[in-house]
Amino acid sequence: MQNYITMFFELLFGFFALLAVTKILGKTQMSQITPFDFISALILGELVGNALFDPNAGILEIGFVVSVWTAIMYISEAITQKFKGSRAFIEGSPAIVIFRGKLIRDTMKKNKLDLDQLQHLLRAKDVFSLKEVEFAILESDGTMSVLKKSDYQTPSRKDMKLAPQEVILPTTLISDGEILYDNLREKNLTEDWLNKQLHEQGYSNVEDVFYAEYAKGEDLLIMPFINRNHKKWDAE
Repeated sequence: MQNYITMFFELLFGFFALLAVTKILGKTQMSQITPFDFISALILGELVGNALFDPNAGILEIGFVVSVWTAIMYISEAITQKFKGSRAFIEGSPAIVIFRGKLIRDTMKKNKLDLDQLQHLLRAKDVFSLKEVEFAILESDGTMSVLKKSDYQTPSRKDMKLAPQEVILPTTLISDGEILYDNLREKNLTEDWLNKQLHEQGYSNVEDVFYAEYAKGEDLLIMPFINRNHKKWDAE
């Protein structure tokens, strides 16, 4: 009987410990699982499971295992947030597999993606022919993002008897309060131009901007940092 009571309290502690882990590591760990996150979750479950059924392991041992693994995951997450260069190494990075309607074979080979898998991912986006795709990006979590050619976008310009229109791929210019100079140069834009655009929309510093996106012929899309506890957030 004593063994069942001990097991009950260990299971109860393990439940709340894992619940605390999900709160500490954040929602992205669950909603945007990368291969690294998936393997980490399996290892954590294995560690806790082994500790629960080990007769020599008690609540303190289970707590130690969960705490150490949580600290490792939290530190790795903090590193990817602080140092952008580490994100591609730890979490992986998006890869363009279709560019301007052309398959990028080398990228597919590098990501171990064959045509059958590609077509499956495209069908999940309601794309049943490669001729409909202008851009396709394989995300770090294994999902596919698709931008169709203008003739196949909804509603179809072809159905409306309109002339084909150039497909514009938006470019990120500011991320986490930092200017992405490579993207700025790629679009033949200058830092002075960017600062002018920010001032016109009421932003004095780049550090105030969480995300800025540029698309030719459109106003610069700017998203500021928002405090979770701000009254405006609660009102919405």
